[in-house]
Amino acid sequence: MEITQTPLFKEKWESFKGAYLLADVVNSPTSPALWAEIEAECQALRAAFTPDSVKLRSGIAATRAAYRACGKDPSRYRPACEQLARRVLQGKSLYSVNTLVDLGNLVSLRCGYATGLLDADRVVGNVGLGIGRADEAYEGIGRGSLNIEGLPVYRDADGPIASPTSDSTRTMLSMDTRRLLFIINAYDGDEANICATIDYAKDLLIRYGESKKVENGRF
Repeated sequence: MEITQTPLFKEKWESFKGAYLLADVVNSPTSPALWAEIEAECQALRAAFTPDSVKLRSGIAATRAAYRACGKDPSRYRPACEQLARRVLQGKSLYSVNTLVDLGNLVSLRCGYATGLLDADRVVGNVGLGIGRADEAYEGIGRGSLNIEGLPVYRDADGPIASPTSDSTRTMLSMDTRRLLFIINAYDGDEANICATIDYAKDLLIRYGESKKVENGRF
């Protein structure tokens, strides 16, 4: 599988750096140990940010700016990393879904980047990061039909599969997922944070996703 940026996307946001991990996994109900790590990260986030100041966090601020550059209002279509952080900072509880989804949320809380977690066996061919077009059909997880015009969007050979606002139901994870495509969206291009995020995600996949082999790459 190859992931690339389209020329149009590069033209709109040059500082973007993408990373991905491809891993064999075993999904399961979230363990108390993983949930304890999530709660600890929530406490650290509350100590560092408020619901208003979190949008100034480097990864979130850059993602919001990229949305504007691509033609989308980030306050109406908030990036998932901002949605998650705001929920925590507003004192609302997080919902446990399963090991892989919760693991992805933990990485997002730690690094401040929107993460895409896709069932790799549902991805058709190679993947390109572009910009959503008018009337392009997209069913977002927990969002229903989502207007992706002007949003950064990943597409495979059959169409859109993920965006930083919501991943697609077509490639969503299930308890039967055995191969995971984990995408890290670093709109701020912070190399040190990208490297730390890759290492952190890999460690979590080994400890909680039963991954024996984790490949990673850049795009």
